[in-house]
Amino acid sequence: MQYDVVIVGAGPAGLSAAIRLKQLAAGAGRELAVCVLEKGSEIGAHILSGAVIDPRALAELLPEWQSQGAPLNTLVAQDRFLVLSEQSARRIPNFLMPPLMNNHGCYIVSLGNVCRWLAKQAEALGVEIYPGFAAAEILYTSERAVRGVATGDVGVAKDGTHKPDYQPGMELHAKYTLFAEGCRGSLSEALIAKFGLRAGVDPQKYGIGLKELWRVAPEKHQPGLVMHTQGWPLDAKTGGGSFMYHFEDHLVAVGFVVHLSYANPHLSPFDEFQRFKTHPAIRGTFEGGKRLSYGARAISEGGLQSIPKLIFPGGALIGDAAGFLNVPRIKGTHNAMKSGMLGAEAAFEAMLSEREHDELSSYPDAFRASWAYSDLYKVRNVKPGLKWGNAIGTVHGGMHMWLNDLHLGALVGWTLHHGKPDHECLKAAADMPKIEYPPYDGVLTFDKLSSVFISNTNHEEDQPSHLQLRDPAIPVAVNLSIYDGPEQLYCPAGVYEFVATDSGAGKRLQINAQNCVHCKTCDIKDPRQNIHWVTPEGGGGPNYPNM
Repeated sequence: MQYDVVIVGAGPAGLSAAIRLKQLAAGAGRELAVCVLEKGSEIGAHILSGAVIDPRALAELLPEWQSQGAPLNTLVAQDRFLVLSEQSARRIPNFLMPPLMNNHGCYIVSLGNVCRWLAKQAEALGVEIYPGFAAAEILYTSERAVRGVATGDVGVAKDGTHKPDYQPGMELHAKYTLFAEGCRGSLSEALIAKFGLRAGVDPQKYGIGLKELWRVAPEKHQPGLVMHTQGWPLDAKTGGGSFMYHFEDHLVAVGFVVHLSYANPHLSPFDEFQRFKTHPAIRGTFEGGKRLSYGARAISEGGLQSIPKLIFPGGALIGDAAGFLNVPRIKGTHNAMKSGMLGAEAAFEAMLSEREHDELSSYPDAFRASWAYSDLYKVRNVKPGLKWGNAIGTVHGGMHMWLNDLHLGALVGWTLHHGKPDHECLKAAADMPKIEYPPYDGVLTFDKLSSVFISNTNHEEDQPSHLQLRDPAIPVAVNLSIYDGPEQLYCPAGVYEFVATDSGAGKRLQINAQNCVHCKTCDIKDPRQNIHWVTPEGGGGPNYPNM
């Protein structure tokens, strides 16, 4: 199938790019064929975010978004920031917080529902959107330029044979291909490696975000309340924190982020999240409520220093595939959408000049001149400063943000850099303290498998595993013997477990790929980078409602 532009991923960046392309084509009186591929079974099925959204990019893309029924219904009414110890909570006064951290004018949303709405706007403009089709292969011209993608075959059995319903993948060719796969996209990472897009930039840094959606008792609900915490249950050297957002219909989104630079292999991000909900300042919100959904997703935290080269012959990286998250604000949707719009404008400009399959050099130039660059520049030293510990790092980051807000950024003109990548940060299990997590009560705290159940995750069991081991010996020889099998803990879905071998002599790694919620943490945190995440059969994975 031939298109002018193919976009991989129907998240905020990909859909914004598609809409912008069609707007530009209509303004120029041209026909433009635009296709969006989405590996989820429906638009929004794999979208997971807090989310408090800054509507700046949305207002630029679709100025009439309010009258068009965009699902931004809950304006932020109150900000709270707490520092937790095990039994107490200390609130930081709002006047001490940098103005950058103020959520005034932002909305609490289900980002999945926002993407569903954006998809309708795109389709109304003539964009072709194909959910349930995973882009599994990059196609190249004879000159090594990207010329499109191929979707994965369906109906392939675990042993590689073709089942009766087998259908080969389809090739989609384009003049330009935009990759909007989100954090740690498998094709995006292949492009970064092939074209050396990380040359001269810092390694990307990551976090894992875990989220639950609750319907709370009416008397506990405070529409428009945005609350963030730092501190317990994490120790002083482990970065992370929580969010709790009250929006419509007595819904509360609660989540926990752990930076994947943590050192202790005994740490379980999932269990830290469950333990967080038991804090005296937190648990009351959920007493008498009901948990509706659960999910997890890795997030790109490196910021400006870690954004790779955005372009390559035949296409570009947009959205969190490149990493536009503003870490202290815990917001990336506005920057992702802006990057999609800028990438679309560069591609359209090139096609007006009858170009194809070359580098869209105007895209990175436009990004550097945009407010999205300024948004990230102001907070560039917050994440790398946390290497000094949470207390010193937070004060340092706050100082930088205050000075930038006061237009005194020249006083902090330096840029700190990240150290080693996250997978190199684990220390040997014998050198780190064990962590005893309390049992789950099934009311406020829950186990992984019951959590995966309400994520509506499903994969066809008789298909090749999309979690591949580059060396099958490493899990036992290295991960288990040195790090006590950390994949059992950093995975938030119970995918990995060490079980006795058939002979009973020793252990082997069992991969329960059907449980995978596509968070990508294993692809990031495995200490030998031995786990390779590839796309499963299209439509597999979670089906998040209202997340």
